[in-house]
Amino acid sequence: MEFGTLEREIYIEASPEIVFDVVSSPQHLKGWWPDDARYEPTPGSAGEIVFGDRDADGKVVPFTVVDARPPRTFSFRWTHPSDQAAAEGNSLLVTFDLTPSGSGTLLRMTETGFREMGWEVAVLEEQYRDHVSGWDFYLPRIAPYVATLRVRP
Repeated sequence: MEFGTLEREIYIEASPEIVFDVVSSPQHLKGWWPDDARYEPTPGSAGEIVFGDRDADGKVVPFTVVDARPPRTFSFRWTHPSDQAAAEGNSLLVTFDLTPSGSGTLLRMTETGFREMGWEVAVLEEQYRDHVSGWDFYLPRIAPYVATLRVRP
């Protein structure tokens, strides 16, 4: 198995503008992925996402926005050491590409940089599999979350 690039595609019954907000805005991100998110959705913004309780055993993950081109592309680097700037070789790059499709949006998520991290083979395989299971759990949560955003009477 190749542990280089992770790719997923999902269809969401919403416009690319709405889906872009959901995958780029910290407030929306918390609705389907981490428990907390703190960053500005603009290129170069550094922040963090948090899984679990920050003050207990939660995991705080550095997060840096790479590209934000509404409503088509949002990308970020994450998993880099908190005392270093995100760069190729110390972080993973996640890109959300949005394409209009029928009355909704085709969302393509790509995560790269696993091999460039310099991990031992066992760690590389473990990290890759962990991210596969993570994205397979979290990405399907986007469509139901978007459905909650519909305008209510």
